[in-house]
Amino acid sequence: MYMRTSTKLLAVASGLALTGALGAAVGGPATAAPVTAWAPAASAAITPGVQTNTEGSGQCTANFVFTDAAGSVYVGQAAHCSGLGEATDTNGCDAGTLPLGTRVTFNRNGSIVSAGTQVGAGTLAYSSWNTMQARGETDATTCACNDFALVEVDAADVGEVNPSIPFWGGPVGINTSGTTAGDRVHSFGNSGLRGGVEQLSPKTGISLGQDAADNGWTHPLYTVTPGIPGDSGSAFLDGSGNALGTLSTLGLAPLPASNNIGDLSRELAYAQQHAGIAGLRLVLGTEPFTPVL
Repeated sequence: MYMRTSTKLLAVASGLALTGALGAAVGGPATAAPVTAWAPAASAAITPGVQTNTEGSGQCTANFVFTDAAGSVYVGQAAHCSGLGEATDTNGCDAGTLPLGTRVTFNRNGSIVSAGTQVGAGTLAYSSWNTMQARGETDATTCACNDFALVEVDAADVGEVNPSIPFWGGPVGINTSGTTAGDRVHSFGNSGLRGGVEQLSPKTGISLGQDAADNGWTHPLYTVTPGIPGDSGSAFLDGSGNALGTLSTLGLAPLPASNNIGDLSRELAYAQQHAGIAGLRLVLGTEPFTPVL
């Protein structure tokens, strides 16, 4: 059984099981934006790991930074972060969802009772859920596993962006080969349930391999500590610092206390084909990847 992981879910208040799902990444060349001077990593306000708050929905965690041929800058989050349904609504082809153009804020030090300090804002520019529904997607695996969205950062806030993953550095590229059981993974979740204590955000763990039934779309894994509601969408790196996936669901069975991640390579490839955003690509981190744990 899987449940989504944004803090809008009733599960947050009622003590949902602390388990979830993450995924691997590929899709097109990764590069820095050609016209963007990134803010220094140490002082940037908007980075992977920043809290996102979607109007009318819930709090999630940003994953990676992306750019396009025009030099626009996007921050990734999970598509279900703009969902309108229940925690168990995991099929993006029929779940209720907010429209493109919905406003999203970037926040620091939020908690379950406070949104924290707003450090920027943007607009929902792409959602796999909206796109699959508009296209009439029929592939059951894609409908169930494609959980990826892009927030276009307001022009006034682009100068506050750095693409590096806090604590770990990177990404240094995109994982296109998936994972095998025992492979090391790294993440940075920023759930408001942690009350803004970022020392609890870095996580490391191991992959349980790829889910063959999902054709590589998902990767179950264990981390110390597990992803919790509010960590939704957070970035996962493989053991070499490549962008691997994004936290999607909380797995209650058959692997209790596990997470499942969506494969970024597939999520990004789908967006590149159907989002209507020319030259969409991952931005590499300005800081070296350092697997310190």
